[in-house]
Formats: sequence, C-alpha cells, structure tokens
Amino acid sequence: MIKKLYKLKKMQCDQKIIAKNQISDQISNIDLEMHLTANKISQAGVTKFGAISDFAILAMHKNSMKLHLSKLAIKKNALVVQEDGLIKQIVVLQKESEQFAYILEEERKELLKKIILADEEAALEYMQSKY
Repeated sequence: MIKKLYKLKKMQCDQKIIAKNQISDQISNIDLEMHLTANKISQAGVTKFGAISDFAILAMHKNSMKLHLSKLAIKKNALVVQEDGLIKQIVVLQKESEQFAYILEEERKELLKKIILADEEAALEYMQSKY
C-alpha cells in the first residue's frame, strides 16, 4: 500500500513539474514577444517629409502596441502566480513522496533484519545438530 502511495505521489509530482515547465515556456514566449514589441515601438517611424496624418497613424500604432504590451504583462503576471502555486504544490508532493520513500526504506531494512535473524537461527540450529 505504501509503495502504491509512493508511486502516486511521485507521478503527481512529475505531472506538476511538467505543468510548471509548460508555464515557464509560456512565460519565456511572452517575454520574447514583449521584447520584440518594445523594439517595434522604438523603431516605428514615418518618412521625413510625410503628411501630418502619418504621425497620427504612427501614434495610434504605437498606442496599440503599448496596449498589447500591457496585456502581455498582465498575462505574464498571472502565469507567474500560477507557476508559484505549482512550485508550492511540487514541494509538498516531494515531501510526501520522501516520507513514503523513508517508510519503504525502513520496511526494507526491517525485512532484511528478519531475514538475517532467520538465517542466523537456521545456522545455529544446524551447528547444534552437528554437535
């Protein structure tokens, strides 16, 4: 029973780690997109002798990119909070799995002690029967 619980906790921990890695990938993709958008904002421009409407369109374009940046920042913050929650869950699951692993190890040691005792008794009986 302990072994099944240990395997279950280990599997749950692995699943949470995979989910955390997926969220980390999403966060890095958002960071990359934010960086690219910031570069686009700084590099956007109009021709030197363009019309005044070109400047108005440029301003609208920059404002829409800034809005996109703020939406990405909000999404990133939500993912960071979700990632922190997963990290806490992973720590709890790892502690539980370590407890079960310790119990399994103690059971194994106890079984080895019983086997050694049985072997010693068998050897002692054999020696007594020889004499």
